[in-house]
Parts: sequence; C-alpha cells; structure tokens
Amino acid sequence: MPHDDPHAHDHDHAPIEADGPQGYYQHLAAATRSLLIEKGVFSAGDMRAIIEKIDERSPALGAKIVARAWTDAGFRERLLAEGKKAIEAEMDIDAVAADIVVVENTADVHNVVVCTLCSCYPVFILGRPPDWYKSYAYRSRAVRDPRGVLREFGTEIDPAREVRVHDSTADMRYLVLPMQPEGTEGWPEDKLVEIVTRDTMVGTAEVRAAG
Repeated sequence: MPHDDPHAHDHDHAPIEADGPQGYYQHLAAATRSLLIEKGVFSAGDMRAIIEKIDERSPALGAKIVARAWTDAGFRERLLAEGKKAIEAEMDIDAVAADIVVVENTADVHNVVVCTLCSCYPVFILGRPPDWYKSYAYRSRAVRDPRGVLREFGTEIDPAREVRVHDSTADMRYLVLPMQPEGTEGWPEDKLVEIVTRDTMVGTAEVRAAG
C-alpha cells in the first residue's frame, strides 16, 4: 500500500486491525454530542473548529519535539520532567487540555503506548490515531503480550530490555521519546525529523537511520 506521508501512515497491520462491529458506541457518541449541543455546553461550530484543528496536526509535530530533545539536553530534561509545559512553552504547540507525559526509551527499557478503554491519543501532537491503535485487538493484546504485538510490527525487542506499557486516559496522554540511532549524532534537527515516525513515538517501532 503506498504511503503518501511517511509520518502519518507508518504501518498497516491486518492482524491488529481485525475487530468487531462498533455501531452501539458510534450511536452513543452521536447522541451524546447532540445532547451537549442542545444543552448549550458547546456549539456545533465549536466542535467543528476543534475537529479542523485536529485535522491540521500530523506526526511531523511530534517528530520536531523528538529531534529537539535529541539535540538540546536542557530541553530533553524539561520535556521528561513536564512534558506538556515544555512542549507548549518551547515548541509553541498547543497540547490543549490533556496532560502529556513523555517516556524515554533507553538501552534497558522500551516503552509502548496504548489506551485500553477507548482510543485516547495525543492528537494535537501526532494527528489522528491509526485504525490499529483504536482496534480492540491492539488495546487488549498490547497489555497481555506486548512483545508479541511488537513482533507483528516487525519490532523485536532484546529479551534483556524491559518492555513497559503505558495506558493513556482522557486526562493523560503519553509520548515515547525514542532512542537516537547511532551515527546520527551531529545531524541538524531538520534531518533528524525525517527519520522519526509516528510508530516510533507510540513505541511500536524503533528509529532507524536513513540509508
């Protein structure tokens, strides 16, 4: 399948996309939305503006955050300490309401992000979540068998490394800070951005140097 944006469509995984009908929840969401608009909690225009703002975002924003962290040790420390504050203040990116927790991959630990209850995702940093992230198969299996799921993505984690699974919520979203590949030290930020993909920031892949 052709990929028109390397940051937006990293992988299409048939085994993880498999899922059952979701009609009930779609109807429930539509009814809830209509009720909130009717009660004046927000207007249809407000909702449309938020959707348009989400549609403007893409994984390229997240890649810029990662590249900055790789090249600026001070920013990296602030990002890991207070993710949302560092992103909004120093990257001029509006992360909106949810808190952003940044977890760092190391030689000893590999992090994976999931939302077991629904599909909470840092959309204002990475854009809309891929279908596999929202599927029941991924949401359930990523917790029970993270190494097996990663293997389906073509990501084999050394048995000596711990795999940590982080469960996102409506109030807290996670962003993985992947390890910088060897041989890319000294690269400018704009070149580093090109090798950081959506999946590496969710934790289902690791960054590989181009070429």
